[in-house]
Amino acid sequence: MNLLIVYPEFPETFWSYKKALKFVLKKSGSPPLGLLTVAAMLPTDWDIELVDMNVAPLRDSSIRRANLVFIGGMSVQKDSARRVIERCAGLGVKTVAGGPLFTTGWESFPEVDYFVLNEAELTLPQFLQDFQRGSARHIYSSENWANLGDTPLPRWDLIRTKKYASLSIQHSRGCPFDCEFCDITLLYGRRTRIKTACQITAELENIYSTGWKDNVFFVDDNFIGSKSVLKKETLPAIIRWMEDHRYPFTFNTQASLNIADDEELLHLMGKAGFNRVFVGIETPNEASLKECSKVQNIDRDMLASIKTINQHGMEVQGGFIVGFDSDPASIFEDQIRFVQESTVVTAMVGLLTALKGTRLYQRLKRENRLVSEETGNNTDMSINFKPAMNLNTLLKGYRKIVSTIYSPKYYYKRVKKFLTIYSPPVRKFFRFRPVHIIALIKSVVLLGIVGKERLHYWKLMLWTIIRRPRCFPLATTLAIYGFHYRKVFEKLPRV
Repeated sequence: MNLLIVYPEFPETFWSYKKALKFVLKKSGSPPLGLLTVAAMLPTDWDIELVDMNVAPLRDSSIRRANLVFIGGMSVQKDSARRVIERCAGLGVKTVAGGPLFTTGWESFPEVDYFVLNEAELTLPQFLQDFQRGSARHIYSSENWANLGDTPLPRWDLIRTKKYASLSIQHSRGCPFDCEFCDITLLYGRRTRIKTACQITAELENIYSTGWKDNVFFVDDNFIGSKSVLKKETLPAIIRWMEDHRYPFTFNTQASLNIADDEELLHLMGKAGFNRVFVGIETPNEASLKECSKVQNIDRDMLASIKTINQHGMEVQGGFIVGFDSDPASIFEDQIRFVQESTVVTAMVGLLTALKGTRLYQRLKRENRLVSEETGNNTDMSINFKPAMNLNTLLKGYRKIVSTIYSPKYYYKRVKKFLTIYSPPVRKFFRFRPVHIIALIKSVVLLGIVGKERLHYWKLMLWTIIRRPRCFPLATTLAIYGFHYRKVFEKLPRV
């Protein structure tokens, strides 16, 4: 059996980091962890080829050689996935589709032969059994949640890890919160399911065996969903493993802002090697937080919470949203002011999107306000519902936010403010590599010589060398990120 597994291409967005990746000679930020894990569930005698279209082109010869093509991805990869499916149909090769994109929107892909939806640990075995008998059904789904103890180690041998800026681990699925706009509870439930500490150290060992010594991303949508287990079992096990292996990795993850309330947890994460966490901040407007059920951010000094996380050696990347029904006319200035007062250098501001199946989607459907399918990209100036605010006002205001906070003047001021209060870990996690020299040289040329931000760039570099020399690699990285964000938003259409 010859199987082809395809990961569709991401468009250029905030999250693609395509401009920044060129500085470090990488093709993609992270590998397709879900598909690599699915590959480990397949029969051992199958010949498997995996093509990540963000790293290498998909050739017709690979499709023709396959008896079956597996496709997985997220909603932002929808257009690329559709093109892959059409190519496979044109070449007469059957397709199997799964993952978040198809679990919530399989009806939009009539050309797919088989859908293996929800969690593969539950639905894939039944499909494989039926397929080998010649009696496979069109759709396989499950209303149950998988036991993560059944999840195998990913097949890292199927990709060239050096093409990626980071490798990945999943520690848990599910989130105890239920924000109206979020589809995580729809896909994975509200009960946090976790892997054991032994599983996590086995995954670290599996990555280490590939020769990787760089960043590892814990892809959990809320890493701290089970704080007691993290503190008692998982983080102590990671710390012991890291000490035994002389700290080969740094880690980053995603978490809710109430992470700032637990000093012990923050201390353990810093000791384990976590240096960055993405947090859903969404909005400084309390009424909008209540509207979307962002209960963990209500009645909270969010600026103080961000500062607390920084002081434990972790940079906070923040997600922000405009377009809530409760947003006042001042929301655009309010968002700019909050971002600048905070130390959130990477402030990923997007337009509210009604993802299919979410509580927001269902509410707007009842109100007859849905106008189109979502693109999966909340930064492309598209919106799939009728907002309470005038649409033109909303789009102009959104453009004003991103053009302001990523202008060199505002962005570099935020970087300096962050580095002033940031407490890097005592243990040196940074590992020097030749590619860092290449990145530095490119930054000097593109940002310090020909870039419009050159004055701000040199002021930051000199200040960092004199005042915060241990943060120089991070300052360089953040300058490069800013270049990427500006380039993405320069392409936004005018309103």
